[in-house]
Amino acid sequence: MFSKSSEIKGEIMTLEELEKRHRELSARVDENFEEIEKVADESMRVAEVAEKTPTIIKDLNREFESITKLTSTDVAFLFVATAMQIVRQYLLTQFPERMDDQEAAKGTKGHNEEHSDRKHRYYKPSVEEIICNPVPFDANRGADGALSGGGKMGHRVTALGHDPVIGLAVGTCNIATSTLTTNKLQSYHIFTDQDKRDAFRNKASTIKIFEESGDKILNQGMEGKIIMGTSLVKEIIHLKSDIHTKHSLPLPAVSMIDGKLASKLASYGLDMSNVASVTKQATMSILINTIIAMIHGLFAPEEMSGDLYEVRTRRILSYSNVIASSSNLIYVGANLAGGNESALKSLDIGGLIVTCYRVATDSKFIQAAKQEFIEKKYFEQIRGEAE
Repeated sequence: MFSKSSEIKGEIMTLEELEKRHRELSARVDENFEEIEKVADESMRVAEVAEKTPTIIKDLNREFESITKLTSTDVAFLFVATAMQIVRQYLLTQFPERMDDQEAAKGTKGHNEEHSDRKHRYYKPSVEEIICNPVPFDANRGADGALSGGGKMGHRVTALGHDPVIGLAVGTCNIATSTLTTNKLQSYHIFTDQDKRDAFRNKASTIKIFEESGDKILNQGMEGKIIMGTSLVKEIIHLKSDIHTKHSLPLPAVSMIDGKLASKLASYGLDMSNVASVTKQATMSILINTIIAMIHGLFAPEEMSGDLYEVRTRRILSYSNVIASSSNLIYVGANLAGGNESALKSLDIGGLIVTCYRVATDSKFIQAAKQEFIEKKYFEQIRGEAE
C-alpha cells in the first residue's frame, strides 16, 4: 500500500501524482508497441516488394512500353516523316551529273563569257580586267613544271586558288593581282600571250601578293575595296562552277600537304563534289527530322511527362529514318545487280549516316528514360507511395 506520499528520486510525490505518472508511462509503452508493430509491418511489406522485384520490374517495363508505344497519331507522323525522307532522297539530294569545265561554267549563275586581255600591270589589274579575264590560276601555258605533281587532277591540286577553303583567301588575292600561287607557295605573274590566252610570265613574290591585296583594302579607298570584293565574288563563282565537274575540287588543305595524296583521294571518290552532296543529304535529312520533332511536340498530352513523350518522338524519327535508308539501299542494290550503274547517284550516304546516328542516340535516350521510369516507380513501391 502506498502512503500519502513517497520519495521518488529525492522528490516527495502524492499518490495522485504517482498514478498520473503510471498512466503516462503506460501510454508511452502502448505507443512504442504500436510503432514497433508499424515498423514490423513495413519491414514485412518491403520484404514482400523485394521478393517480387523481378515480377515488378517486368510489369513496370510493360507499363513503360504501353505508355510510350506509338498511337494512331504517331503512326501518321511516321508515314509523313518516311515519305518526306524518300522524296528528299530521289528528288532533292541525288548526286549530280559530272560535267566538263565549259559546260559547268555556263550553268553557273554569275558566270560571264571571258577572254584573256591583261594589261600587264604587276599586282594592279583594274576592276574591268578582273571581271572580263579568266581567273589567273587556271593558266597552264608556260608553266614549265610549276604545276606538276597534281596527278589526274592537274592544276586543280597544284594551284591553291582551287582549294575550297584556302582558295577563298589565296585565290581571291591571285585574282586581285593577276597572279597564280602553287601549293608549294611559289607565285607567278600571269599575262596574255599572242594567242590571247593566259600564260605564265615570270615569278612573283607571294608575300607581296598579300601585301598588295591588304593595301587595296586599307589604303586604296573605295576602288581598292571594290577590287577585292569583285575578286572574292569571282573566286566563289569559279569554285562553284568547278565543284561538280568531272575532276571537281580537292579536299580542303590536303593539296598543301601532298598534291598526289589529294589527287589519289579524289580518285577514290573523296572530292568536294561528293563531300558537298553527302553534306547536303545529311543536312536535309536532319532538317526533316527537326521539323517532324517540332510539330509532333505540339501534340503532347498535358498529363504526360516530357521525357516519356519524347520517347515516342524519337521512335518516330528512328523508325522513319531506318525505313527510308533501308528502302534506298534495297533500291540501289537491286539496280546495281541489274547492271544499272546510274542508280549510284541515288545512294543516300548522308541520310544513312544520320540514320546510324539517330538509332544510336535515340536508343540510348529511350533506354535511359525507361531506366528512370522503372526506378522511380519501383522506389515509390518501396516507400509505399504506389497503390
